[in-house]
Parts: sequence; C-alpha cells; structure tokens
Amino acid sequence: MNAAASPAVRQYFTSIRAALAGLDLFLGDRNSPLYRNPVVGEVIASYLARLKASVTCWENRIGFVEQFRISRAESGFPVFQNVLELENDRQSAEKRLASIPPADGLREEMVDFILRQKAFPEALQTRMAERLYLEQIGKGDIFSPFILPETIRVAVNPKTMRPFYVVSWGAFDGTQTLPMIYIATIEDSSENIVEMLVTRDGKLNPDIEVPLPVGGLLNPELASRFDDFASKHSAYSLTPATIATMLDQDFPELHPKQLRRIVLGPFYSAGITENNAKINEILSKVRKSENAWLLTWTVQEVLSKAERPASSGFWSSTPAREEFHIDTDNLEAARMGVSAYEKHALVPHDAYQALYASGEAAAVFGDYKVHVISGNQVVSEV
Repeated sequence: MNAAASPAVRQYFTSIRAALAGLDLFLGDRNSPLYRNPVVGEVIASYLARLKASVTCWENRIGFVEQFRISRAESGFPVFQNVLELENDRQSAEKRLASIPPADGLREEMVDFILRQKAFPEALQTRMAERLYLEQIGKGDIFSPFILPETIRVAVNPKTMRPFYVVSWGAFDGTQTLPMIYIATIEDSSENIVEMLVTRDGKLNPDIEVPLPVGGLLNPELASRFDDFASKHSAYSLTPATIATMLDQDFPELHPKQLRRIVLGPFYSAGITENNAKINEILSKVRKSENAWLLTWTVQEVLSKAERPASSGFWSSTPAREEFHIDTDNLEAARMGVSAYEKHALVPHDAYQALYASGEAAAVFGDYKVHVISGNQVVSEV
C-alpha cells in the first residue's frame, strides 16, 4: 500500500485502531472469557498497549515516508519490514531528534511560512510528522519483533515443594506477520532457588521480597539462557507442544506445566484486506467504513498431564520429564499441537448485522466465539 493513497491508508488506520480499542474494551470486561484467569487478561492488555503504540507510530511515520505495506492477503497486519523499521528507528530516535527543531519552533516556522508564502508548508509539516513519530517511538513501548520475557507471578506448588513462575513474552512472527503473546507456568527445581524461596511448610518465603514484574526468568542463573531460548523458539511455525517439549529438554531444572500462546489475527478490513473474499464482500456492504472490520484471535494451550520422575543408575541418569497432553480426538487441536484451543472473533454491531443478514454468519464464524461491540459494551457468545 502506497502512503500517497491516503484515503485507503486512513481507512486502514481507522479500522485497526477501532479493532484494537474494541479488544481493549473486551479485555476490560471482568465477565469476559479471558478473565476466567485474570492473569491472562492482564498480560494480553499490556501487549495490546504495545501494539496500539506501534499503530500510532506507523500512522505518524506515513507523514514523512513514501511506502506503507500491510499483509493484505494473509494476516491483515503491517508486514514484518514495518516492525523492523520501528525497532531500528527506536534505537536511533534520540540522535535523530537532536537534529530536528523543537515542536514549538516548527509550529512558529509553519505559521510564518503560511503568512509569507500564502501556501501550505509541506516540508515543515513533514519535519513535524517525523518529530512526533520519533518522540512517540522513543518511549520504547512498541510491539518489537521480540519482547523479552518477564516474570509476572511467583508461588509455590505444595505438592512438589517447588516454586513456580508465570512468565510472559511476545513475538511478531515475520513469516505469518502475526503478533503473538506467550504465557508459561514453569516450576523450578534448582536447589538454591527452592532453598531460598520455599519454607518448610511449602509456602513462599515471606522474608524474600520479589518486586514483580521481574525482567526475565526469576532464576538469575538461568535468565539469560531463557531469554535466548524464547527468542529462538517463538515462531508461529512451532507448535506450543514443540516449544514446551524443547524447553523441558533444554532446562533440566525447569518444568513447564502449562504454555499458552495467544495469536492475534487475522484482521479483516473492507476494501483493504484480501484474506477472505466472502468476509470482505459482506464487510464492504457496511454503511460506515469505520465499522467494516473483523478481528480474530486464537488462544492455544498445552498442559502437562504428568511428570516422569528423574532416574539415576550406574551408567546414566535421566532428568524429570513432562508428558504433555495433546487432544488427538480433535483434529484441529492435534494439528495445532495443543491440549485445547479457543477461537475468538470481535466485530462491530453494524458488521455483525451485515454478516447475519447475508445468511453467511454461521459459515464465516464456524467454531469461533463471537463478541459483538455495541456502543461501549461487548456482547459475547452471540
């Protein structure tokens, strides 16, 4: 998509901003399905804030660049090159800002130019757009290609007498152009960590203050390796079961009990995306273009059903290993490599009415859980 084609660009940004705001509204509802476990809702909300910041940056960026491309035929999100450009610009923002006059100075120059030249100061407007972009991206709260793990909860499993962490991280898949959020529950059997964090009665040691969230895995001896593992094993092409199994194998002291992956997208916008002809045809009939969109996401989960205990002999020893449950009775779950999954669709009331009136609602939504935005509330399970 060429940034010069401003109506299409404006419509895309209007649609995706509305979709992300709608998802925010959905997450803010404590009755939402994601709040069956409040940690999940809180985690998604924090990564959603990053994605919204990225969208604002991209929107500012088209004020001074020629091209902006989205994955029209697949995810409906900006292509990976745009994600990389934000990350590169974030690292050089401070240096570039130093070479651009302050915003107040630019505004004065623009007023002066208009009065003297009786024309619009396009060059100054471009400089202003770049300044706003760099100021926004300099804050650093964007959805980067990879967002480092952080420990957001810590507790003790009284059965195993091990501490367990809830760890989250994010990744923007370059091949599928999909933003993804990972949430893992991991027990740690490292002797020094167990001794430090767990009391004799199987409680979290009250004398140890843990200022959550903590950047990285809570275990400092494994944190760097865990960061490296997460950065190399967060591709969409890897199933959650594969990631959990590799984590289990690479870290004898860590025991992944649950891994969730939330995949945002695809996103459908009338007249912009081409990822589903039927959906796009129906959305194009929605009267207001700002309501002609549909956002989907998938929650995937793999659970450990048992832990094979460690064994040691004269010649070899085997560390404890997890046995992950895959629902082989469900073909889709088996294909995804998960114990369970949920598909969700968020749609404005106008667009839902158009889909329903077309007689295609059942075919379009299939096994999706549908959430309809009506005013300032979301009605679920329509």
